[in-house]
Amino acid sequence: MERIAIVDGIRTPFSKMGANFNYLSAQELGRIAVRELIERMGLDVNLIDEVIIGCVGQPADAANIARVVALLAGIPKTVPAVTVHRNCASGIEAVVNAAIKIRAGEGSCYMTGGTESMSNIPFFLSKEYQEILTGISRAKTLPEKLQGFAKIRPHHFLVPKIGLQLGLTDPVCGLNMGQTAEVLVKEFGITRREQDEFALASHQKAIAARAILREEIVPVIPGPKYKEAVVDDNGPREGQTIEALAKLKPFFERGTGTVTAGNSSQITDGACALLVVSESRAKELGMKPLGYIRSFAMAGVEPNRMGIGPAHAIPKALKKAGMKLSECQAIEINEAFAAQIIACERALASDKFAKDFGYEGYTGQIDPAKLNVHGGAIALGHPVGTTGARLILTMLKHLNRNNLNAGLVSLCIGGGQGAAVVLER
Repeated sequence: MERIAIVDGIRTPFSKMGANFNYLSAQELGRIAVRELIERMGLDVNLIDEVIIGCVGQPADAANIARVVALLAGIPKTVPAVTVHRNCASGIEAVVNAAIKIRAGEGSCYMTGGTESMSNIPFFLSKEYQEILTGISRAKTLPEKLQGFAKIRPHHFLVPKIGLQLGLTDPVCGLNMGQTAEVLVKEFGITRREQDEFALASHQKAIAARAILREEIVPVIPGPKYKEAVVDDNGPREGQTIEALAKLKPFFERGTGTVTAGNSSQITDGACALLVVSESRAKELGMKPLGYIRSFAMAGVEPNRMGIGPAHAIPKALKKAGMKLSECQAIEINEAFAAQIIACERALASDKFAKDFGYEGYTGQIDPAKLNVHGGAIALGHPVGTTGARLILTMLKHLNRNNLNAGLVSLCIGGGQGAAVVLER
């Protein structure tokens, strides 16, 4: 079967919600990343068969945001576009969709990636309040309108539902994502200290890798009021200490919990673009790929244990690739929560876990020196629709920079899933 090449990629800096990119829409962030990749590659946009972009919080004013991004980025109107949504793995889903389409003979060149503006996920009014406002707008006389206004109770109706909070709460198990991390804390006996130490390491690695990460980042000027471009992710904290992390109170389970804002991923804005082509097409066009997709896999787990998803997706992807975990020279697992990463590490290192699920030969101990070597979402941030694509880009840059041959990318997915992709040079 013909290999699937990832030729090149670029991303915006990642910016904490409400900060530098507060007034940049998801479609604008996506446009910046896609257009920059086109320009850097000198790509003939007529070669693109389709645009596939991942996004979780799709803006109401940019339905099928992939199409909006494509047109804003100067891709011809004759090129179709589709938005994909697999929660935290939406960026990976975009790449996987392209790979499947190439293997099916539907095309040979796909612009993929993800975009997310968590700053601009809206607040919602109650259905009852919506109906009152609709009635007022339809009223034909002043008395009818006044009757409608009289039904409004400000202390009740003007308290909005926060879209981000709704999106980060599982509707089946009723837990928010942080609470699912607390479930794994209890199951795997993970201490607060272990989580904080993992979080501290993420910040330290991200700060140390700042110059390296700039290789995958396009500087962004957020708007006319800004004189300087944003060139780095603004999440990593240079002065972070274990003492400061220890002072933070549990955020998701008051009192007895151990998951805090400090050992969880940051809520973030950002976009990433990746060009995915068939190997033969890459050769024909004289493109030198960053790497190739060797295999990919998705897994389903209990929604209340969603963070364990990578421990199930990783052995499935490795089995399809015909590889052992020890053969992966670098590993990126998205840091949704420090507790979730630690739980996955312990599950993969367990012989019982491997035997119970039939994963023998495809699990093992993860070498800490190979894991998230430039830090992860605890420091860099997690723009949910983008992160999967960012992990792939970061991994491929790392493999090329260090002359490595095989890497593994994985993440947990809200709703109880896991995704994994094996990459090779």
